[in-house]
Amino acid sequence: MSTLASVRNVNRTLRTRHPLLRLTVGRFGAGMLTVWLASVLVFAGTEVLPGDAASAILGKNATAETLASLRVRLGLESSAVHRYWDWLTGLLAGNLGRSLVSDQTVWQLIGHRTLNSLVLAGATMVVLIPLALLLGTVAAVHRYRPTDHVIQNFTLILNALPEFVTGTLLALIFGVTWPVLPAVSLFDPADLGYQHPTDIVLPVVTLVLAALAPTARMVRGSVMEVLDRPYIQMARLKGIGERAVLRRHVLPNALVPTVQVIALSMAWLLGGIVVVEFVFQYPGIGQALVSAVSERDVPTVQALGVIVAAAYVVLNLAADVTTILLTPRLRTSL
Repeated sequence: MSTLASVRNVNRTLRTRHPLLRLTVGRFGAGMLTVWLASVLVFAGTEVLPGDAASAILGKNATAETLASLRVRLGLESSAVHRYWDWLTGLLAGNLGRSLVSDQTVWQLIGHRTLNSLVLAGATMVVLIPLALLLGTVAAVHRYRPTDHVIQNFTLILNALPEFVTGTLLALIFGVTWPVLPAVSLFDPADLGYQHPTDIVLPVVTLVLAALAPTARMVRGSVMEVLDRPYIQMARLKGIGERAVLRRHVLPNALVPTVQVIALSMAWLLGGIVVVEFVFQYPGIGQALVSAVSERDVPTVQALGVIVAAAYVVLNLAADVTTILLTPRLRTSL
């Protein structure tokens, strides 16, 4: 009874004293369920891929005997349920398995590549966030004027271009026609991207241009909505300068919905980065994923799929918590 009473006391404390913690724990549990469902989908998706790792390793001239022997050694002859259970239990223990192609652990294979992708994504966000805030705010302040029309048309064009088209054009212009930057990244995967700054310029610019349109448009809509509120008009009537109004009243209140779209942009980067890394041959998780799929390296594909799903869940959870912390009304309603 004492144990049951203590559990009830903990639950009561979470409900009354720590509502944000309770919400975070609930969202975290839902996120873990999402990651598990993603692991099921990723495993099922790799199961329906044509061919297998044994065929990819031995090639077209392999005999049936050598294929069968290699499949047994790689554990491909066991049932899908058994293989999923072994993979899931290893995943929970922090073991992502071994690559079927290189016989390295998956951590060894993707460790530096994951860091390279984080460098690329971080550099993209450092450029994207202030640029989107600037363009969106300028467009909102000058709404329905020529400046606003130019920014809107510019972002519309960017939104219509897929990132592989933008990346290819940038590589042709600045890597071939005017060779001022490397058209492809040729540094060793064991190096980190920030050690080769010129190699990440074109991939970063491509990702920024791909994510700029929705982010800047969201900022514009949020700033326009705040500009029309009565307390902004009151601040202007009190003689507060326009820049002070923007800095003190408009941007802090327009930041809340912007946090959500920035989080979605970061989550999008996890997918868009695959295409961009392939275009520029950047040694990150995107290129590793493409290579793993072509080689039927199932453990690597599964590990990367779960890592991307987990990162997506974490980013959305962080955005939800940040939104609540920035919104007093939401904090008091918990």
